[in-house]
Amino acid sequence: MNKPLFMHIVDRLSNEVEFFRQKKDCLGRLSLSPLQRCTAAIRCLAYGTVADTVDEYLRLGATTTRSCLENFVEEIIYLFGDEYLRRPTPADLKRLLDIGEHRGFPGMIGSIDCTLNDINVLDRSHVFDDIIKGQAPQVTSSVNGREYNLTYYLTDGIYPKWTTFIQSISIPQGPKAVLFAQHQEIARKDVERAFGVLQVHFAIVKNSALFGDKVKIGKIMRACIILHNMIVEDERDGYTQYDVSEFQPGEDNGSSHVDLTYSTDTPSNIANMMGVRTRIRDRQMHQQLKADLVEHI
Repeated sequence: MNKPLFMHIVDRLSNEVEFFRQKKDCLGRLSLSPLQRCTAAIRCLAYGTVADTVDEYLRLGATTTRSCLENFVEEIIYLFGDEYLRRPTPADLKRLLDIGEHRGFPGMIGSIDCTLNDINVLDRSHVFDDIIKGQAPQVTSSVNGREYNLTYYLTDGIYPKWTTFIQSISIPQGPKAVLFAQHQEIARKDVERAFGVLQVHFAIVKNSALFGDKVKIGKIMRACIILHNMIVEDERDGYTQYDVSEFQPGEDNGSSHVDLTYSTDTPSNIANMMGVRTRIRDRQMHQQLKADLVEHI
């Protein structure tokens, strides 16, 4: 990450977290500085090495380094989690829809994948909770002249044929199907690149078992994702392929529309929730949407 971003993190931790403040002992000697503690933690995250590899560079023992790492990931989650690990806001959603439509997929908000067994993770996922509870922004998109009221993700073939998932065509027959498969697979590479970039930035993702039990590993993963999102936001203007001014909230830049004035106070009952759940899993609507996308592309 860029130095100003790292120093911003160091300043927040040193000002708001007791563990990272530099103190004096009874003899007036200064303790470890916030910079030493944060550098030890970030090096463990970045290089994925054992705790005692920073002792010569930072003059920290292995026990102190592990303590720095554990406190660092917990405070990153506490201080920055609400901002950098959240659901898309309506404005975010509008921008994602505009970019998806620009790439040939009206109503698409991204790609979804998992490094483990996708179906097991999907069964425990909360990704559609807001939709099922009636608390998600209302989205309307037009594909091949037909109106749809649900967004969708691009996925690989292991995911079920739900309205919210659009897979490629494994054995495309004819030029339309071939063209659709090419577009879908190119667009879906985004999620694979995201995993790759996360592992390049934070090698501990590949070796996290070295640093403790399942709870600690979970906190390490959450902190790495938050830091990754902070880096993306900090550097976005330097590498984005799109002029984001074209995708400002409230502007009609295409056939997708998001109701930015939606209310999250919609009372939910079991009948409504089951109805939405049925719509999400509607195989016939999935096939219709996929056919319309083939024609659209």
